Amino acid sequence: MIGRIVGALVGRELDRRDGSSGFKGAALGAVAAGAMRRLGPLGLVLGGAYVARQAMKRRRDTRG
Repeated sequence: MIGRIVGALVGRELDRRDGSSGFKGAALGAVAAGAMRRLGPLGLVLGGAYVARQAMKRRRDTRG
């Protein structure tokens, strides 16, 4: 379940970068969730780190 949530967050971050459509982000999130599942706990850590990095970048940019 946590892997699906992280996959959805990864898809959202990838879609925000492009900004074209929600379907592309959902598809990339599903692919990312599958890849993370194959990598096991390491994939979950890598996906979570990517999402955290993007969130920190966005917060730093909005603060000035």
